[in-house]
Amino acid sequence: MSASVQQTSQRAREASRVLGRLDRRHKDRALAAVAEGLRESSAALSSANEADLARGRDNGMSRALLDRLRLTPQRVEALAAAVEEIIGLEDPVGRVVQGRTLPNGLRLSQVTVPLGVVGAIYEARPNVTVDIAALALKSGNAAILRGGSAAQSTNETLLSIIRQALATTSVPVDAVQSIDAFGREGATELMTTRGSVDVLIPRGGGELIQHVVQNARVPVIETGEGNVHIFLDATADPEQAREIVLNAKMSRPSVCNAAETLLIHSQAEQSGREVLRALHAAGVVLHVDPRADAWLPAERSANAEVTEVTAEHFATEFLDLELAVGVVDSLDEAIDHIRRHTTGHTEAIVTDSVAHAERFIAEVDAAAVVVNASTRFTDGGQFGLGAEVGISTQKMHARGPMGLGELTTTKWVVRGEGQIRD
Repeated sequence: MSASVQQTSQRAREASRVLGRLDRRHKDRALAAVAEGLRESSAALSSANEADLARGRDNGMSRALLDRLRLTPQRVEALAAAVEEIIGLEDPVGRVVQGRTLPNGLRLSQVTVPLGVVGAIYEARPNVTVDIAALALKSGNAAILRGGSAAQSTNETLLSIIRQALATTSVPVDAVQSIDAFGREGATELMTTRGSVDVLIPRGGGELIQHVVQNARVPVIETGEGNVHIFLDATADPEQAREIVLNAKMSRPSVCNAAETLLIHSQAEQSGREVLRALHAAGVVLHVDPRADAWLPAERSANAEVTEVTAEHFATEFLDLELAVGVVDSLDEAIDHIRRHTTGHTEAIVTDSVAHAERFIAEVDAAAVVVNASTRFTDGGQFGLGAEVGISTQKMHARGPMGLGELTTTKWVVRGEGQIRD
């Protein structure tokens, strides 16, 4: 480990020890200062972000990544509001999970404590800088951030705002640090700082996530990659199905909870027709099987392409206005398809059958299973967590949107009066 990354980790560890002792009042004051700083610096953030966007366009960055990178005044306000929502949440530290008194008089309690130092590696997502910093602070953790070169100017400005805000409070400034200055080598070293960093959280595309998972020596919580399915059951209401699918695909196609595959029951022809024609008219590129193709209009719009679906399409997280479409003959076939292709993020069914909904919930293995609603609700803010560090697709202590609780672990406290073990 280079001296620079090692020093950053040591400062973070020292800051975490101070932060872990602070009560809710001190942490909430720090978060309030961060929210105020974001609002006061909105113009500076917009300027820095435009520089990143211009560089991204010059480098041929995809539409999806440009959307993730963009930080409009409205999004800055949303970030500040999310920080304030976190202020209103209960302190996750010091909660008694369970307790008991043993026959020998020992009093046991299992209490929540901060993880310590949380590392995050992400790309083209300046909102993550604020989300992770705010959640880490509230949960008593120090954060080391690697936000990538695409958002360099924006992240530098955000980090400056956060650290200036902390400098006015009792929270150590080094509770939030960045290693962006150390480039990819710094990120690689962060992955190997076992003993200095307690957990590493990657957020981004599948390639980034898998690189971290496969190369890190630090414990990793895998997040984000979302090959999200929606199944229109035979009893799906056509109007409801249309609204749900359009929202799930089009409201923000560049995010991990956007729909990527649509499965339609062969007996749901009316729903299939309405949904596919609405998607086609809206300009979504459709990769369809022959039965779904027959439900599209004979005269195709010049605004959207229609191609034959392939196995590769069904395995792709498009993160754009593209959708793989297949027709199935049963709920069993839909569940089997999802099992083959799911990344464990979010899966949804649109149905009027309670029995089919309950089977789908019971048999589909994902961090979030949705019935008759858009997949776009799988989000820390929408779930009332204030924000999220990421959406875990693992089955460890954290699964789904990771909020304050997922940034804590527990310790056992044993209180005695001189007892010794026989």
